[in-house]
Amino acid sequence: MTQDDGELDSLVRQRVRALRVAQGWSLEELAARANLSQSTLSRIENGQRRLALDQLVILARALDTTLDQLVENATDDVISSPVIDGAHGLMRWPVKADPGMTVVRQRMTEPPPDNPSRLRAHPGREWLVVLSGTAILLLGNRRYRIETNQAAEFPTMLPHAIGTAGGPCEIMGIFDRDARRGHQRAGERIPRGQEAERQDRPSA
Repeated sequence: MTQDDGELDSLVRQRVRALRVAQGWSLEELAARANLSQSTLSRIENGQRRLALDQLVILARALDTTLDQLVENATDDVISSPVIDGAHGLMRWPVKADPGMTVVRQRMTEPPPDNPSRLRAHPGREWLVVLSGTAILLLGNRRYRIETNQAAEFPTMLPHAIGTAGGPCEIMGIFDRDARRGHQRAGERIPRGQEAERQDRPSA
């Protein structure tokens, strides 16, 4: 066994114990859920028993995680820098654990559109939090006021747009793969009257 293998082995054992403790389960409780003996589980956690793939699969299921997450190794890529989109005044971070997910930070200065025809709908789901100021979310026929530190989550198949309420605001948004694609088609920005924005661009 190489040093890296030994470190991963130790990490997996620590992870099993940490996940069990986080669930508030005793050795006996997790052993029963995984259909293992308590002594076997204790030896796995303490490094006194070889890690077997079939047992790790069972433990991952019992701990409500996946085998990949249970044996995931440490990575040096902990810190990442944003991609800055100066044209639209936003910063964008891809989420490594889920390449289809994107985190976006944007400063907004304009109110949402007053014409319902300028609301957009597309597949996906979005989550956003207001970091400063107050935002207005138009969602279908409803109008929501989102204050600093409040968050909103919604399916983007509902026609939607977001803007400010009486002054600049800054938001952080998380988009799933489908929502991100919807914004890519609109210039990688959070929906705020994209039809008007597209008119400023030359046609393809």
